[in-house]
Amino acid sequence: MHPRSPSSEPPATGDDPERGAAVLEFILVGLLLLVPLVYLVVTLGLIQGQSLGGEAAARHVARAVSTAADADEARGRADAVLAAVADEYGLSDIDLSLVCTPAGARCPRAGATLHVTVRTAVALPLVPPVLGLDRIASIPVEAKAAHKVSRFWSEQ
Repeated sequence: MHPRSPSSEPPATGDDPERGAAVLEFILVGLLLLVPLVYLVVTLGLIQGQSLGGEAAARHVARAVSTAADADEARGRADAVLAAVADEYGLSDIDLSLVCTPAGARCPRAGATLHVTVRTAVALPLVPPVLGLDRIASIPVEAKAAHKVSRFWSEQ
């Protein structure tokens, strides 16, 4: 018979202080890695949603204004489209600008190209509104669209 070495003996049951530590370490490390990953996915989802909303607003406002018959109809259409897109995508604090090329006295006008820019910001989740941190921790989103104004546009 071979004498047994002390390292080859099976550990005594119930006396091992390391027993179950791997499970606790796995849970702790898993949570430490999982929480930032979930935060990143949620944040990127919010940014993507706002980007799509800004792009939709710019595109639809450009189309609505450029196909209107006159300035009053264009203003009404732009307001309605912007309100609908803002409601659909949850946009808030939208900055809308309209520019025509070639540059001229009135914008929009018949035959010009209308350039619409929509700016908004995405507030990062779970940032408290203490000391203005919610304004500082926001990501600006900008979308642009261009559309040719109808040749039937009325200057009245």
